[in-house]
Amino acid sequence: MATQPAKTNILELLEKGAASEAEASKADAKPEGKGKKKGGKKVKRTLLKARVCIACGENNTIVTITDPNGGVIAWASAGSAGFKGARKSTPYAAKVAAERAMGMVSSFGIQHLDIEVKGIGPGREQAIRGLQVSGVNFDSIRDRTPVAHGGCRAPKPRRI
Repeated sequence: MATQPAKTNILELLEKGAASEAEASKADAKPEGKGKKKGGKKVKRTLLKARVCIACGENNTIVTITDPNGGVIAWASAGSAGFKGARKSTPYAAKVAAERAMGMVSSFGIQHLDIEVKGIGPGREQAIRGLQVSGVNFDSIRDRTPVAHGGCRAPKPRRI
């Protein structure tokens, strides 16, 4: 990756006639440093619209906030909010998880949300109420809970 620019630097130095073999080997060597990264400022993204996926299981509630293309911006769950055991499956824990997820994306400037709820856990409605606290407009609320429809044919009974 860095070999091509180093070769051009050596050639330029040799063309000028001011480079000795020692200077050429220095230009070819890797720069020494103790793990310090040189990086520019972070570019803050702004999103006007985002999607919130709420997965409500029997034991936990997971809130994921994504951009319109599906890239995850932030997520929180009842477990990551500090609830353990049976308290993870409470509506209050789902509300706290939704508030934490919205707190993580407050710097993005989100104004509109599309909400998708999946599952039949106890925190469905409270997670949506936790999102309302942020003051963002809801464009839609969809229920994406999978519904069983009979499934595959059952195997024939064993004959003994």
